[in-house]
Amino acid sequence: MVLAQTLGLMRDSGEDELAVHMGWMNPKAVTMGQLYGQFDPVSHEWTDGVCATMFRQMASSELPDRQWVVFDGPVDAASPATVSRCGMIYVEPRTLGWRPLLESWLAQLDAGWTAEAAPLLRAAIQWLFEASYEFMRHHCRELIPTSASNLARSLMNLVEMTVTDTLADCKEKDRDKYLRTWLISAAVFATVWSVGGVLDEPSRAKFDEFFKNLHSGQDEQCPVPAEVGKMDVPMPPEGCIYDFYFEYKARGQWRHWNDLARLAEQAGTEDKNIRAIIVPTIDTARYTYLMDLCIRHRRPLLMVGPTGTGKSAYVQDKLMRHLDPEQFVPFFVTFSAQTTANQTQDLIMSRLDKRKRGLFAPPVGKRCVIFVDDLNMPVREIYGAQPPIELLRQFLDHGNWYDRKDCSKIVLQDVQFLCAMGPPGGSRQEITPRFVRHFNVVSINAFSDATMSKIFTTLLSVYMRNCGFSADMLSQASAIVSATIEVYAAAMANLLPTPAKSHYTFNLRDLARVVLGCTLVRKESVDNKRVFTRLWVHEVYRVFYDRLVEDADRSWLYQLVRECVKNHFKDNFDTVFEHLASQPGKVTERSLDSLMFGDYMDPDLLPEERRYEEITDLEQMQDVCMSALQEYNMTHKTGMDLVLFRYVLEHLCRICRVLSTPGGNALLVGVGGSGRQSLTRLAASMAQFQLFQPEISKQYGRQEWRDDIKATLRSAGGLGKPTVFLLTDSQIKEESFLEDIDSLLNSGEVPNLFPPDEKQEVMELVRNLATGGKKNADISPLQLFAFFVQRCRDLFHIVIAFSPIGDAFRNRLRQFPSLVNCCTIDWFQPWPEEALERVAQKFLETVDLEDNVKVATIDVCKYFNKSAMELGDRFLSTLGRHVYITPSSFLDQIHAFRKLISQRQRETNDARNRYLGGLSKLAFAAQQVHDMQVELEALQPKLVAAAQETEEMVRVIEIESAQVAEMSAKVKEDETAANIKAEAATKLKEECEADLAEALPALEAALAALDTLKPADITLVKSMKNPPAAVKVVLAAVCVMKEVKPDRVNDPKKPGQKMNDYWGPSQKMLTDTAFLATLREYDKDNIPPAVMDRIRREYMKDPLFVPAVVAKASSAAEGLCKWVKAMESYDRVAKIVAPKKANLAQAEAELAETMAILDEKRAQVAALEARLQQLKDQFQEACDRKQHLTEEVQLCEMKLERAQKLIGGLGGEKDRWSTAAADLLAVLGNLTGDVLVSSGAIAYLGPYTANFRDACLQDWLKYVASKDLKLSETFSVSGTLGSPIAIQAWNINGLPKDSFSIDNAVIIQVSRRWPLMIDPQGQANKWIKNNERDNKLGVVKLSDGDFSRALENAIQFGNPILLENVGEELDPSLEPLLLRQTFKQGGVEMLKLGEAVIEYSPDFRFFITTKLRNPHYLPEISTKVTLLNFMITPEGLEDQLLGIVVAKERPELEAERQALIVQTANNNRALKEVEDKILKTLSSSEGNILEDETAIQVLDSSKSISDEINKKQVVAKKTEKTIEVSRLEYRPMASHSSVLFFSITDLPNIDPMYQYSLSWFVNLYINSIESSNKSKNLEKRLRHLRDHFTYNLYCNVCRSLFEKDKLLFSFILCCNLLMVQGKIDQRESTFLLTGGVGLDNPLANPAPDWLNDKSWDEICRLADLPAFKGFVSSFESSLSEWQELYNSPEPQSAQLPEPWHANTTEFQRMMIVRCIRPDKIVPMVTNFVANNIGQKFVSPPPFDLVKSYADSNCLVPLIFVLSPGADPMAALLKFAEDRGYGGAKFNAISLGQGQGPVAAEMIRKAQEEGTWVALQNCHLAVSWMPTLEKICEDFNMEDTSPNFRLWLTSYPSPKFPVTVLQNGVKMTNEPPTGLRMNLLQSYLGNPINDDSFYSGCPGKDGVFAKLLFGLCFFHALVQERRKFGPQGWNIPYGFNESDLRISAMQLQASVRHGP
Repeated sequence: MVLAQTLGLMRDSGEDELAVHMGWMNPKAVTMGQLYGQFDPVSHEWTDGVCATMFRQMASSELPDRQWVVFDGPVDAASPATVSRCGMIYVEPRTLGWRPLLESWLAQLDAGWTAEAAPLLRAAIQWLFEASYEFMRHHCRELIPTSASNLARSLMNLVEMTVTDTLADCKEKDRDKYLRTWLISAAVFATVWSVGGVLDEPSRAKFDEFFKNLHSGQDEQCPVPAEVGKMDVPMPPEGCIYDFYFEYKARGQWRHWNDLARLAEQAGTEDKNIRAIIVPTIDTARYTYLMDLCIRHRRPLLMVGPTGTGKSAYVQDKLMRHLDPEQFVPFFVTFSAQTTANQTQDLIMSRLDKRKRGLFAPPVGKRCVIFVDDLNMPVREIYGAQPPIELLRQFLDHGNWYDRKDCSKIVLQDVQFLCAMGPPGGSRQEITPRFVRHFNVVSINAFSDATMSKIFTTLLSVYMRNCGFSADMLSQASAIVSATIEVYAAAMANLLPTPAKSHYTFNLRDLARVVLGCTLVRKESVDNKRVFTRLWVHEVYRVFYDRLVEDADRSWLYQLVRECVKNHFKDNFDTVFEHLASQPGKVTERSLDSLMFGDYMDPDLLPEERRYEEITDLEQMQDVCMSALQEYNMTHKTGMDLVLFRYVLEHLCRICRVLSTPGGNALLVGVGGSGRQSLTRLAASMAQFQLFQPEISKQYGRQEWRDDIKATLRSAGGLGKPTVFLLTDSQIKEESFLEDIDSLLNSGEVPNLFPPDEKQEVMELVRNLATGGKKNADISPLQLFAFFVQRCRDLFHIVIAFSPIGDAFRNRLRQFPSLVNCCTIDWFQPWPEEALERVAQKFLETVDLEDNVKVATIDVCKYFNKSAMELGDRFLSTLGRHVYITPSSFLDQIHAFRKLISQRQRETNDARNRYLGGLSKLAFAAQQVHDMQVELEALQPKLVAAAQETEEMVRVIEIESAQVAEMSAKVKEDETAANIKAEAATKLKEECEADLAEALPALEAALAALDTLKPADITLVKSMKNPPAAVKVVLAAVCVMKEVKPDRVNDPKKPGQKMNDYWGPSQKMLTDTAFLATLREYDKDNIPPAVMDRIRREYMKDPLFVPAVVAKASSAAEGLCKWVKAMESYDRVAKIVAPKKANLAQAEAELAETMAILDEKRAQVAALEARLQQLKDQFQEACDRKQHLTEEVQLCEMKLERAQKLIGGLGGEKDRWSTAAADLLAVLGNLTGDVLVSSGAIAYLGPYTANFRDACLQDWLKYVASKDLKLSETFSVSGTLGSPIAIQAWNINGLPKDSFSIDNAVIIQVSRRWPLMIDPQGQANKWIKNNERDNKLGVVKLSDGDFSRALENAIQFGNPILLENVGEELDPSLEPLLLRQTFKQGGVEMLKLGEAVIEYSPDFRFFITTKLRNPHYLPEISTKVTLLNFMITPEGLEDQLLGIVVAKERPELEAERQALIVQTANNNRALKEVEDKILKTLSSSEGNILEDETAIQVLDSSKSISDEINKKQVVAKKTEKTIEVSRLEYRPMASHSSVLFFSITDLPNIDPMYQYSLSWFVNLYINSIESSNKSKNLEKRLRHLRDHFTYNLYCNVCRSLFEKDKLLFSFILCCNLLMVQGKIDQRESTFLLTGGVGLDNPLANPAPDWLNDKSWDEICRLADLPAFKGFVSSFESSLSEWQELYNSPEPQSAQLPEPWHANTTEFQRMMIVRCIRPDKIVPMVTNFVANNIGQKFVSPPPFDLVKSYADSNCLVPLIFVLSPGADPMAALLKFAEDRGYGGAKFNAISLGQGQGPVAAEMIRKAQEEGTWVALQNCHLAVSWMPTLEKICEDFNMEDTSPNFRLWLTSYPSPKFPVTVLQNGVKMTNEPPTGLRMNLLQSYLGNPINDDSFYSGCPGKDGVFAKLLFGLCFFHALVQERRKFGPQGWNIPYGFNESDLRISAMQLQASVRHGP
């Protein structure tokens, strides 16, 4: 900046210079892509970065001026390559000092008053600041580091702010009069709050004493300057300098801060929520004053202090309640460890408006005050910068940022920052001084006891008064507060954090939790003061005690609490808690486990009505909790099977307490399976809270997480539904999740979570509550949202379940401090013994065992659990491998035992019963032989008599049959005549019926018409006075029909004559109620002829007697008319039919007579036939008896034959079945012990190696036997739970034949959890693929794109699936599957996997494998799977290698053996099937089996098959023995090779790059077999094989080892071979490597003048070995001889003092020298290896790139393992050129950010074209390594050119893909050692070895050659300095050949163009 201004001034003054235009950029304020530009992998577009945009703008400028781009930020790793390209100038801060800042400041002040005051102000500041700063630097401690210039500037700011305010308000005369006083007082005040304001509390006391002396002029070294003179208003001598501020009224005076605090006290605080009250104190007054000052003058302020000191509360209170909303826009930002610069910029920009292009600011007329909390939380990136802070510094330095989209410049106006942070340490970083320099820094130290007492006593008093407690209860407030303060202070001092106790951090929030916890109780629950005492102890325990992890810590706190009760509550502890004592008057630490308070004892009450009170009846509590559990299970789809023992109730009480506290959050720490989640669900249900837990799927990411957070916050804060948010380790898919949790815990919100529209929605949800129902209330959006946030804090409870295992827990607590600060911690200890016992009793109560056996079983289970924990510790200490024993492990054991004991009892009983059933059938058959012979003799006479009886009956039947036939013929003749007569009668009858058919319809119609008539119709006719003629005619006809006589009346037409009149009679007739009935019943068949004649004569022809005509007159008359006509018609027809009827009657009579005679004859025939049938029936009975007897005889003969066949066929099985049944009975007796041990193995022993597993099983077997539980003599897991047939099939499918692997397979089969197999050699993977091939096995990886779909399909269709190559973490979306969280839906079993709900097939199986050698699976994973160690065993490998060598050497023999194995397996399987069939047939046959022909045939056929198979088996076994004898001749080679393999398996412990797969080893083994010397002599051939393979392996492994490790490998190889031969003792080998392990040595060092104590201790431990008995006494008696050896220049070759030289082996002598002269162990090891296995094993072959290339192919990558100083690229480029792959055929790329997709495309193209690709620095692209692994795994010959090669370079990295390392060709190419070799390589390297380069300085060759030699010598020197580490350099720089190359080129250019 100064240079640019200088150049500008020179240009302006006419000098020949150019002005400078600068673009400032902090490169750490943006991402790398935003800085330089980046490629979008989705859109495939390039976007320029800030740097490129700035360069382009400057390059396009047409001005002639200079254009400078200034990168104003932290410098990354300044490697020599960077240094060599840049001119670097280091500016020492002390060079400038702080005084120029003072002069600059004075120059810019208002000249109106500084003209005369400047000297005074300069003198005062120089005096005060310089002395104070020097004292502070030497005697005080700052909370954060500051610089002199920073503090000086802070002092000047304070002076300027206070004086400016004073001068603005004062009168002119006062200014002239008091200005001097004001300035001096301002300087004093400013010095206190600048230099003294950054100190911690102890330093403030020192500074106070110093400053009082300085201020009063008593400091002789720093006297008061003459310009200052005597102070008019000195600071008060009493009190502390930090207790006063200067009041600028008149002359002014020093006032105590408490004066301001008293002014701030508000009336009516009793009516407020005590959690929202800020109690005014001296601290609130101080920091509010300073905040006011800085905000008013727009000065950034940084407050630094420990957690809980009120920093955030002060600022939030100020910004929310005491700023004018018309002038200020407050905004809050909280940093966390994961906060990024982009997030920070987005948050702040979201609160600013765009005023114009490139200008952003708050609304016009307002200023945005941004409070950044936890400022120093963001983690440092790899080079130490904190991007969010660099972004803020960019603004504070230059006032601008850059747009994240178009990279344009953004100017921010009217923005001010206030910041707060904790002291650096732990997760809090030190922030750059370049940022701090902008701030006035003020330290806020922990409250004093007096301040804390005032705050919390006030709060408690308010609470008690509001609740109406009596005055005598108010005294408890001070006791509670004082006691809590003592506990808090003691915890801070004694319970210090360590790596294992990283959560032992306490702050004022913990103190507040105790005090506020005491406010949960209501007045009704407190009947005496002791209730408060017990409540206080309970709250202290919940806040402090529950987080403690060690018994010593818990005991310490218990004693402290006892003392506090005595000293503060003035009560006797034992008396207060006597109701908890197990023994009267004896209260112990364990007694307080029963101290519980809760509000859930009356679940029927509403939540707001519940009372928080002590729980005195634990049984009642258990009942309440059990009832709640039952209710939970009834109302939830997935229930919980919990046993509510004491341990569970304690933790449940703790969780309930947290949920009952407004804003309560919990951190539950425990291993998986300890019940954290289940108890949280139950507690939430008891509190009637809704519980939410994220459902993690494969696609679950940050957006889904944010959506879940928003939904739950909206429910809690907006709708007022209390919510529990449960989060576990496995659900933290991204660490950013915890950043949001950290924000929620700390502030109740996630910054920028809700977009504007959603934010408006949630504010509207709470508007009514926030305004108290006042619709027109004036409330700002900020206040409205703050109300929503507060509701969220109160109602949204976060419960985090973490495991303490591993680094993640500690790292997360460090990165996200709110996890500790804002949560109540409950540390779940291991289950106590009582818990184990209760659980076991619960789950074993349904098992069919005797009571005493159950008791013993429970004891054994507890012992197994304890033993397994101890085994895990030994496993970790011995092999460094982690195995975790959790409550889930114990439950797995119990469940396994419960399931397997029932299953095996049932199977064993069934099998035994089948044998017994078979035996009973055989016995029955034998008994039946005799019985059937007797029966056969008795049946013969009966059969003869039956035959005679049958013949007699045949004769009688013949006679009777003839009689019946004759009689039947006569009857048939009579029947024929009768039939003729019957036909005639029938014909006549049909004619009559046909004639009648004509009249019957009319008759029926007439009757129907009558039915329609109603009495009313008749009455109507009857009532007619003058009826119509038609009616009269009809009724007259009816009267004629009924023979009713007419009346005689005068004829009107013929006077004097009478006529018949039927109307009168008609009316009478109609009067009869039965009139219609008489018509219906009229005798139509017997109508008098006279009546019919008259009807036909007088009426039928009458025109009025027509129904249609009559109907017009009367409907009733119509019906009567129809009836008369029908009667006439019927009568007419009946007269015709009558003669026919007469004939019919006669014919029927004759027929009846005939039929009577016929029936009589028929009866006679029937009687005869009945007699005949009776005879026939008797005959049939006789025949049946005869047939039955015949069949009985035949059956008896057949059964006799079958019995003989059955006995003959299966009789041989009798003994075997009897033995089998007896064996099964023994198995049944031993089943409890066997299954118990097997269950323990399933639950605990899966992850262990064979040695550890066997040792543990032996221990368990002894313990089980000691409990009088029967066991098999030769116990094995496979023998107890496995099937020999299945095991043989597994072996054929690739399962190693050793018992360890077979046990693993059996555990997979019977375990209730899916297996996760540790399978570094791929044995399990191969077996699973072969074993499940026919079942449509699916093979997937977590990295597969279709992983989720493949898994879902397999689950639905019941196909097995193998998930291979997993790491140490599993995808959280797998959790429902791992836990088998299925449920019934519509009668179908379903599983929710992520968002998908799919049908769950019971046939589905899930297998998981990992290639990691020593994976560290945390309990969160290991408790959800069955972890199995499938690492190959020596026995298993030896068997495989034997098969390979025999297959190569004797292929026909191995082929025959393999065929024999398959045949034997098939035969065994067939035999088992046949036996099962036989036994099933015998057992399923009902009744007498001798009568079941099918069963006998099946048994006969099965026995034949069995005999045939047995014959084959005999032959097979004989052949197998012959083959095995031949095979065993090659076993020494297999055994030797097995030792070699296990010699390389431990190399990864030395370096992660030393990885070798079994397949690689086997291929090398086969190659050696094929390429080694041949010989017909077997012994010689085996020697050739052994020697060739050993050296071949050595060469191939050495090629990939660093020089420092090659001798170690040779030594390991040698020792392992000798150990197998018995030439080295394992204990001696361990001693040589470790020096032995021992405690303090009680023996004094006899020669301390030349023998150091370490050597003496090792000598003493050496004497503990059998071969060195008496070595110590011998050593002490020959000290001079041993000293001679010690002083020898070559002790490795010297003779040892006798008798030790003669009586020890070479190895043992090496042990002795190791103790005395360990510096000479290396040459001894070299000699030892050379002497035992050959000199060539200590002379590693030189690096040969050609040989390495020859060992590779297109599918195998070649890997350069780099070391500092090595750069193989030059050699590789030359090799490529030599092979014809230079230029375009060779592509190289250095991996780094964004280079992964480019590299992948490069590989794909090279595969097609057959070119070479080199990927450099793979260790820098850790995130891309899984992709590289998948690319390499997908290599195949189909789409890869044979010429393709993939070259990789990488420094050793544990993240490098194991599979790539194991299968690749690894090479190390280290720089040479020694100056001479370094110089030689430099001159042989590029470009120095190029003649044109060497002669590239014509005329200056001599100078160039000398300088070049000096450069090469310097390079060699720097290379050799690597062994000294960073000494002499700032960091351990990695100089390499590229640095030499560029230096040489620059040297040549300098010489060539120089003078």
